[in-house]
Amino acid sequence: MSDLKSKFLDVYAVLKSELLNDPDFEFTDDSRQWVDKMLDYNVPGGKLNRGLSVIDSYSLLNDGRELTSEEIFQASALGWCIEWLQAYFLVLDDIMDNSHTRRGQPCWYKLPKVGMIAVNDGILLRNHITRILKNHFRAKPYYVDLLDLFNEVEFQTASGQMIDLITTLVGEKDLSKYSLPIHRRIVQYKTAYYSFYLPVACALLMAGDNLDKHVDVKNILIEMGIYFQVQDDYLDCFADPEVLGKIGTDIQDFKCSWLVVKALELCNEEQKKLLYENYGKDDPECIAKIKALYNDLKLEEVFLEYEKKSYEKLTSSIAAHPSKAVQAVLHSFLGKIYKRQK
Repeated sequence: MSDLKSKFLDVYAVLKSELLNDPDFEFTDDSRQWVDKMLDYNVPGGKLNRGLSVIDSYSLLNDGRELTSEEIFQASALGWCIEWLQAYFLVLDDIMDNSHTRRGQPCWYKLPKVGMIAVNDGILLRNHITRILKNHFRAKPYYVDLLDLFNEVEFQTASGQMIDLITTLVGEKDLSKYSLPIHRRIVQYKTAYYSFYLPVACALLMAGDNLDKHVDVKNILIEMGIYFQVQDDYLDCFADPEVLGKIGTDIQDFKCSWLVVKALELCNEEQKKLLYENYGKDDPECIAKIKALYNDLKLEEVFLEYEKKSYEKLTSSIAAHPSKAVQAVLHSFLGKIYKRQK
C-alpha cells in the first residue's frame, strides 16, 4: 500500500506541474508561486482514501490483475480529481463554518495573506478538475461521462451542504428541525455521493462500464456512505480522542448529528427539555449534561444495534450482485469502514 501511495503522490507532482504551466493562462512568478503553495496546502494533506480507492476499485474490477503503468497513472489522475473536489469543498466549507483548523493546521483562509482570496482559490480548485480531465481523458470514449459525473456529484454535494446550512442556522437554534429523514438527506447528499459513489463510478467508467446499468451499485454505496457518517457522529462523542486524533465538537457546534436525532426520538419530555437547554452550547457543563443524557438513553447500545443491522443489510445486498468483481469492490469498501475506531 505504501508503494501505491508513493506512486499516487508522484502523479500529484505531474498534475500540479501541468497546472502550473497551463497554456491557457500566462502566469506571473507571483501567481505561479501562489497556486503552487495553495495546492500543496489544501490538496494532498488528508488520508487520500477517496483517491486511492479509484485505483483499488479499478484493480478489483479487473480481477486484481497487475495494472500497467498507464492504467495506474490514469486511475491516479481520476483519484486526484476527487481529492481536488474535496479540497474545493473544504476550503469553502471552512469559511462558511468559520472554522479555525483543518487537518491539524490553520484553515487556508485563516492564513495572514490569504483571507477571502480563499474563495477564488476554491473556484480555481474546482476548475483544475476539468483541466486535468481535459489533459488526460479527452480522447477517451467516456470523457463526457466523466464530466457529467463530476458535475452531478458536485451539484449533489453542494445541495446537501445547503440543507445542512439552512437546518443548522446559527442564531436560530431549533432542535425541532432535526429528524432522522433530515439527517439522512444531509448525509446522503453532502457526503455519500462524493466519498463513496464517485471513486467507484470513476473506476467503472475507466473499465468501460455504463453507469446507468449500475444503479444498484450506487444505492449500496450511498447506504454505505450513510452508515459511515453515522459512525462518524458516534465516534465524535464516544471515541477516545487519543485514538480518534481529535476532540469531538458536534454537541457544542449544534450539529445535526445522528446521536441528537436518536436522542430526540427516544427521550421523554423532561429529557427533551434538558436537550433543548444544553445542546449547542460551548460550555463544559452543558456538554457533560448532553453526554450523560446520551448514556442514560443507552445510545451506545442503540448505535451497535444500528451498526449490526446496517452491516447485515449491506452484506446481503452485495451478495445479491451478479458480478463477483463488483462484489469485491463493494466488500473492499465495507471492510475499510466496518467497526473502525477513527
